[in-house]
Amino acid sequence: MRLLKNSLTMKITKTRLADVLLIEPDVFADERGFFMESFNAGKFEQVVGRRVNFVQDNHSRSQANVLRGLHYQIQQPQAKLVRVVVGRIFDVVVDLRRSSPTFGQWVAEELSADNKRQVWIPEGFAHGFLVQSEVAEVAYKTSTYYAPEHERCIAWDDPEIDIRWPLTAAPVLSAKDRSGSSLRNSELFD
Repeated sequence: MRLLKNSLTMKITKTRLADVLLIEPDVFADERGFFMESFNAGKFEQVVGRRVNFVQDNHSRSQANVLRGLHYQIQQPQAKLVRVVVGRIFDVVVDLRRSSPTFGQWVAEELSADNKRQVWIPEGFAHGFLVQSEVAEVAYKTSTYYAPEHERCIAWDDPEIDIRWPLTAAPVLSAKDRSGSSLRNSELFD
């Protein structure tokens, strides 16, 4: 799908998880550098088919082999628009909606500063990523505020989900990510 407006366009690719989209903005480059429109509310709302009010922008920096996730908020669920501004990551989304035909399934995309791709993750999904470069900086918008009391974490290596992480070394994990729950024992969405 291509949207034309003010001569700026973007390519939208549906993933095999309903409602999760890969967004590729057009990049205009020359000897001076590049220009791209990383977000336009009107175009974005056309693409996702609803109004999304982003309330928080987050920016993380991680070293090689850091694996973050799989995170979500069970109450105050967050929709996210994720992109990488430095480096490269293996970005993963897992469907946690019990009523979905793709419940428990995952998709992954390579997001990098070079390819400038973004992933739209609606409410009802868990998100995580593995840093594949020396360092990576991930910037993402959220539709609700961070609420630590509602945050949940599913184990990155849950055998029921069976994510094929492209690991080249043992992942570097936070204490929270080391103690993630199994999908089977997690609070989920209807």
